[in-house]
Amino acid sequence: MRVRSSGQGAHAFVGEPLDDEPQNVGITATVVGPEDWRRWRRLRLAALEQAPEAFAERLAAWTGRGDTETRWRARLTDMPFNLVLTVDGSDAGMVSATRRDADGRITLTSLWVAPWARGLGIGDIAVQAVQAWAAERGGCDVVLSVRATNAAAIALYRRNGLVDIGRSPRDPHKRLMRCAGRTGRPDGHGE
Repeated sequence: MRVRSSGQGAHAFVGEPLDDEPQNVGITATVVGPEDWRRWRRLRLAALEQAPEAFAERLAAWTGRGDTETRWRARLTDMPFNLVLTVDGSDAGMVSATRRDADGRITLTSLWVAPWARGLGIGDIAVQAVQAWAAERGGCDVVLSVRATNAAAIALYRRNGLVDIGRSPRDPHKRLMRCAGRTGRPDGHGE
């Protein structure tokens, strides 16, 4: 897998392909920044439309008056890690991560894979990219929240070393997960 940066100051790294990743699929992961707002916008709006139950944000909040270049650029500036994943040149997924909070946690957020690209290993690459980015910052205390009924997402996170640590205090329909070996309950949020 190749990972590259599309903008100045963005962090890039190279990850190892998964053992079960299909070898005939060209998956590329690109760190994006504010200059890529149109690309991020297309993916994010598709995610919010296709899987509204998976996210804290709602499509209505990002369309109409909320759909401005300034807002999209701010989103990509405020969130320090934003990754777009492509399959053979077509945008197929996205993920973000927050800055380390006061307790040392980084939240994995906004993970989405287009329905046509599911089963190709994109979700695994996205989670591993966030974990690698967090490790570069001093450890892998990655946390997230996931809808309790989203069995595929929970399996993805477990496969990548995260464990369920209980119900989210912010949403009783979501579970909190974090890197195995960490203890305690984060306030955990995600979208």
